[in-house]
Amino acid sequence: MGNPSPFRVHQPSRCRYSAGCVTAEIAIAVIGVTLVGCAIAANQHWLDSHFLPSFFLPRNWYVRLETVVRVAIGGIGLSLALVARPHLARFLAGTTGRALQIVIAAVLALGTSEVVLRRVHFGPTEWLSAKEEPRRLADPRLGWVLAPARTGHDFMGGRTVEYAVDASGYRVRRLDEPVDPGRPSIVFTGESVMFGEGLMWDETVPAQVEAMLGIQSANLAVHGYSSDQAYLRLEMELPRFRRPVAIVGLFMTALFGRNLDDDRPHLGPGLVWLPAEPASQLASLAGLLVPYLTEATVEQGVKLTRDVLRATVDLARTRAATPLILVPQFGPEDRTEQTLRRRILDDTIPHLLVTVDAGWRLPWDRHPNARAAHAIANAIAARLRPR
Repeated sequence: MGNPSPFRVHQPSRCRYSAGCVTAEIAIAVIGVTLVGCAIAANQHWLDSHFLPSFFLPRNWYVRLETVVRVAIGGIGLSLALVARPHLARFLAGTTGRALQIVIAAVLALGTSEVVLRRVHFGPTEWLSAKEEPRRLADPRLGWVLAPARTGHDFMGGRTVEYAVDASGYRVRRLDEPVDPGRPSIVFTGESVMFGEGLMWDETVPAQVEAMLGIQSANLAVHGYSSDQAYLRLEMELPRFRRPVAIVGLFMTALFGRNLDDDRPHLGPGLVWLPAEPASQLASLAGLLVPYLTEATVEQGVKLTRDVLRATVDLARTRAATPLILVPQFGPEDRTEQTLRRRILDDTIPHLLVTVDAGWRLPWDRHPNARAAHAIANAIAARLRPR
């Protein structure tokens, strides 16, 4: 055997000419171009049509997060199409068996995860912790209600807040001062904003309206309720009141997404009551992380919410009570929120838009603070006083 030649001619990689490698490169290029196309097509208008406003994230944060995700998807697509394509293709072509094993393992892992998650009880997104104050109890028709005849305490904003709930499940100042359904009453419905999350009783919107008008307030709001749950509770409780003076409901564009959830008892088209619909635990988790909605789903939710609010107004009028839908708005209303609000609230629904300073929220929380609650209560009292 002679010495190897010092002059070695470079041979192109066999992968360049193998059918498997070429196919892999084409597939990777297609995936990369598709990702770039998706990043370009998912402009802000498209995102606003499929991702609803969030109560827990300010609008500017939401837009920035969406922009970061778009840039990341586009960057990954460019990298696959222009840089990583040949290297990844060679790897895949040389390890076809291992790639298939990875795919099979991933599928099995997803199946196993679903089985494991089904053994863990996940409640609706609005009621994940059973120990959260104020305490709630399961209810077959409403999903959940407040634990009656109980006083709970929560530490928020550097202070201890007391939540007293009377035997009827209404928030009150103290347990020995329950709501008297025989007295003239202003009935408030809604969720934690109307309930007064993080506020002492005297700071809540219903309590301040009561002090301003001298008429008993009945706070029927329950944490985590959607518009249809609030309506169902009002429908059940209103017959108890002999002299309802006004019914004050609540609508916020930032909470509209709750009206689309079906993991709790809810109302369907025609305001027909429907039980909670079980769903895949993995799908529920994915929906929580990426709350994408089709335009058809959003449109159905708009119509349903409008029908629920109209039904609330009609229910009030059947008892000769003044109906009013409160619409709190923190800071200037952007175009997306305004469009959604106008699609739901029309001239047939008496409503009151109250804009408060965007900073009037609880520390480390998105709920209104006492100052915001006072501004809202003052606007409600001004609307109801002449009537």
